Amino acid sequence: MSKKLIFIGLLSVCAQTWAALPEFTELVKKVSPAVVNITVIRGGKDRMGILSDQEVPEPLRRFFEERQQAPSPAAGSGFIISSDGYILTNNHVVEGAKEINVALSDRRERLAEVIGTDELSDLALLKIDEKDLPFVDMGSSENLEPGEWVVAIGSPFGFELSVTAGIVSAKGRSLPSMNAANYVPFIQTDVAINPGNSGGPLFDLDGRVVGINSQIYTRSGGFMGLSFAIPIDVALEVVAQLKEDGKVSRGWLGVGIQSLDRDLAESFGLDRPEGALIGRVFSGSPAQVGGLKVGDIIVEFNDKKIDLSSDLPHVVGRTKAESEATLGVIREKKHITLKLKVGTLAEESISTLAKGKSEVPGGNRLGVVVTDLKREERRRLDIDRGVLIREVLDGPARDEGVRPGDVITTLDSQWVDNVEAFEAQVEALPSDTAISMRVIRNGKPEFLALKIRD
Repeated sequence: MSKKLIFIGLLSVCAQTWAALPEFTELVKKVSPAVVNITVIRGGKDRMGILSDQEVPEPLRRFFEERQQAPSPAAGSGFIISSDGYILTNNHVVEGAKEINVALSDRRERLAEVIGTDELSDLALLKIDEKDLPFVDMGSSENLEPGEWVVAIGSPFGFELSVTAGIVSAKGRSLPSMNAANYVPFIQTDVAINPGNSGGPLFDLDGRVVGINSQIYTRSGGFMGLSFAIPIDVALEVVAQLKEDGKVSRGWLGVGIQSLDRDLAESFGLDRPEGALIGRVFSGSPAQVGGLKVGDIIVEFNDKKIDLSSDLPHVVGRTKAESEATLGVIREKKHITLKLKVGTLAEESISTLAKGKSEVPGGNRLGVVVTDLKREERRRLDIDRGVLIREVLDGPARDEGVRPGDVITTLDSQWVDNVEAFEAQVEALPSDTAISMRVIRNGKPEFLALKIRD
């Protein structure tokens, strides 16, 4: 085959590839008038929504660096959801704001009022005094599929109405962060998102909003190929409650859960890891009243399959409080069905979750207060699991010589992954029975035997 024919063939392949790529021009013209730039003035510490490597188990950061200067302007994005001036953005964009200024696509600027915010979903609903505004059409994040094209419009680094495009990489992501609640099943994309895109819309190819850009995975503070958006279906549920009540109520079971590995799944009679293993049932909670027990594995909730333990908070949080739920549960290697009334996540619990505080600051049955290991500590000790003992109180641990600074890696022959899992394991320990605990002290591992006498 001649070089000329090869060249013609390559041109043909390239032409077919270019023809298959989507054309974004008309879409952008249609939707960009409803996208806004948001500037806020904060007093004191200006929390811009970025977490350092030391604060999270992975370098998952929000869009802006934390700064100490005051007062200082901060910028983000948002979009108009109705012609009478309602605007949706991220909570971390407007958190602590003394003044919020919204710049419309036609260069008009208006001061915005905060209708309501929700820390756990990182959403804020604003209102400006205008009428007959352009607004977005809403799509459905439920119908999104990995591989679909999506488009983001926002103000990265202050460059207004910047357009980037990519594909949906995955759905239902639970992200490690200071917010331990994991109430948002994030959409993961490879759309280029940078500081200033926070709160901006994510569109499908029909020009409908399917998500709100919220977080990035980065070591540098800029885009590295992974970005995360809040599903619009979740956001609209939040918006409806913020409009009506100014706050958001969530369903609550009152359990501590953990994931299953292959060995745990086999021990519970499962042929593969699935579901959410209950390691703790809170006293007086809907779970206790409804008959759930430690050791149960929730594999279905209202006909929705619970494949990963992180799926359960998403589903329960979106369930209407005081409604009846049907659960599929594995108990003693048998599948049973339970019905219970879902409770309401209390205000103080929401505040605690949003600030990432421990549930049990006063210690536990062992008499220890623990924290998650920082990445540098894991690297120094050459371990990938465990919790650090911050304080030793009266109890079995003190009796056996446990000290602050010790790292607990296993408890009762089970690996300790994080604080939440550790507290669940402690609650499940039997009384008056010797159990083993492996600690690392001064770089050396040591097994201790403890007995809990409740």
